[in-house]
Amino acid sequence: MTVLTLVRHGRTPWHDPTRYAGDSDVPLDEVGVAQAAALAAWAAGRGFTSLACSDLRRAIDTAGAVAAATGLTPAVDPRLREPHFGLAEGRTLAELRAAEPELVARFEADPVAAAWPGAEPPADVADRGVAALRDVAARDADGAPLVVAHSTLLRLVLCRLLGVPLPEYRRALPRLDPATLTEVVMRPDGTTGLLRYNAPFEGWSA
Repeated sequence: MTVLTLVRHGRTPWHDPTRYAGDSDVPLDEVGVAQAAALAAWAAGRGFTSLACSDLRRAIDTAGAVAAATGLTPAVDPRLREPHFGLAEGRTLAELRAAEPELVARFEADPVAAAWPGAEPPADVADRGVAALRDVAARDADGAPLVVAHSTLLRLVLCRLLGVPLPEYRRALPRLDPATLTEVVMRPDGTTGLLRYNAPFEGWSA
């Protein structure tokens, strides 16, 4: 079996207030840079054997700090990027609720069937994310991979891997904070177990 450590990238300027960043290439802010540096210092002594990340700048820069501390070369995989959020891209939920209250109500009831207009279908996001993680595990089956990705992508992937219905992803996994750790065990028979979720790493407190 392979234990994958999944990390959400560091904080960006769109975290306060929270905006749907999606595939907008938002950089890390000062806190995010500090989170990436602390993550790198933590990772340097943990024996990670491979490193992968999405192709968005906030994930690449977070993974880049880890690469500098560990000597690992990040495998950049666009399948790990956050989905495009269509109508919601770049907007806060409060802004959307004020402009489109009925749309928001439908989304909150079922974020898969009533995904934001123009958004990448959540099932497609889950499929590509699961495929990316399975490839990471296959390449480093006897090692300890570290993967830097995004909140919605990771929550959808976790639901798919753990057998949680996708429409429940916002209720079952209501938050995934910047620069936190999630660990999953991926077994050769295709089953997955969750070891920890949204956990801080030693050396950083937001």
